[in-house]
Amino acid sequence: MSLEKPVVVAEIGINHNGNLGLAKSMIAMAESFGADYVKFQKRNPEVCVPDSEKQSRKMTVFGPMSYIDYKHRMEFGKREFDEIDQYCNKLGIGWFASVWDRDSLDFMVEYDPDFVKIPSACVTDKELLDSCRESGISVVMSTGMSSKDEVDDAVEYLGDSLCYLLHTTSSYPTPNDEMNMSRILTLQMLYGDRCKIGFSNHCVDLIYLVQAVVMNAKMLEFHVTLDRNLPGTDQYASIGPTGFDRLMHHIGNIMVGWGDESLGVCESEIAIRRKLRRVKE
Repeated sequence: MSLEKPVVVAEIGINHNGNLGLAKSMIAMAESFGADYVKFQKRNPEVCVPDSEKQSRKMTVFGPMSYIDYKHRMEFGKREFDEIDQYCNKLGIGWFASVWDRDSLDFMVEYDPDFVKIPSACVTDKELLDSCRESGISVVMSTGMSSKDEVDDAVEYLGDSLCYLLHTTSSYPTPNDEMNMSRILTLQMLYGDRCKIGFSNHCVDLIYLVQAVVMNAKMLEFHVTLDRNLPGTDQYASIGPTGFDRLMHHIGNIMVGWGDESLGVCESEIAIRRKLRRVKE
């Protein structure tokens, strides 16, 4: 089996806590470790937050406030994403976003990204799937908390616009006994002739990302943070600088060490073979 290096997506998501400087620091970190893309999330809170939840009081990274005010505070707008776009272009790293509603898709189209992401929560949102397909932008979709029938319908609905389909489990962080990594093989068998199969990680352990590479996942997506002790709902399920560096080192070693499946004597074995081979040909 041949192996190709997966596309590496560092998910900043909402770990920026509404702070553009923090977001740019994470972009710089991702670029320095060799990620191909950083990813954000884009929502219209007025659409995505249920009316029953909008005025509920929450303790947030900004202190106590209504849930709708918190969600607005966390959202980057055009000014911030213009700067993110310019900064990524300067560093030479790609970026895109998960879109949670039609307004957010329309917003992202203006940046002409390589991809838009349909998050697991939106797999059954046919209006959003339609809009993503019609946008002409390649689609990445996660399959967390989705039944096979729901994934079947979404894959059929997206058609040729679907570029990557990612196995994920939508709990943060995901317990080891619910990782179900063999689902990658199922997705490859069911949909591998229609799109590329990848993996989106929500576990605190690096091993599953390494396993996904060996299972020939074509895209790796994982949340990143500068410090897992920072405030925020996703920080603990994210990978910090030390883990990020170690992961990229593992991926590089896997690619170098995979080889070509040939049988024979390696260059470094020739001298030791002469010394130790007891029975000569």
